[in-house]
Amino acid sequence: MELMKKTNFFWVSFSDLMVSLFFVMLVLFAVALGFSESERRKAEEARKASEQQLKKIQEIQESTKQLPEEYFSYQPQYKRFKLNRQIQFQRGQSEIEAQYKPYLIEVGKSIQNLIERLKSNEKSSDFEIKYLVVIEGMASNDNYPLNFELSYNRALSLYRLWKEEPIIFDPEICEIQIAGSGTEGLREYSGSEEYKNQQFLIHIVPKIGRIVE
Repeated sequence: MELMKKTNFFWVSFSDLMVSLFFVMLVLFAVALGFSESERRKAEEARKASEQQLKKIQEIQESTKQLPEEYFSYQPQYKRFKLNRQIQFQRGQSEIEAQYKPYLIEVGKSIQNLIERLKSNEKSSDFEIKYLVVIEGMASNDNYPLNFELSYNRALSLYRLWKEEPIIFDPEICEIQIAGSGTEGLREYSGSEEYKNQQFLIHIVPKIGRIVE
């Protein structure tokens, strides 16, 4: 009889222990479930916020394609804009010919107006954003010994023309970069048309900084 009582006591104690452990596990499971749900919601909110920010960035990038069709055409194969009028330099020369200057002045004014319009766009208000205008001079592959320097000077000649007008871009929102790619980079012409690479390209790139919360 004494042995039976001890055995019964053991099983009662063991049962109580198992019940207690069950409730502990149940509580831990509930806490973990609640924590996981909270983390899931946070992750979902972060994902949605990132998607919204990405959408805004894409909209700003697309907005730089609003260059006036009167002066620019988009080349999807190169993912860049090109002037509708071929601005041609003579071999070894970097000075802009007089016949092109009125057209290039109007081009500069149209870019200036676009930058101002983009800055005032409400879609830009959530970003610390500036714009980079790159004037890229180019050269033909004709064995001229100073093609890289020549291409830079071609870009510089356009910058100086704009500055003389004056077509001034607000440095608070726009940075001008003068570059010369020489005979490198994406080149549109070759063979008998190689000389047409004696030109320059104009790129407008949004520089998106800190996202304003």
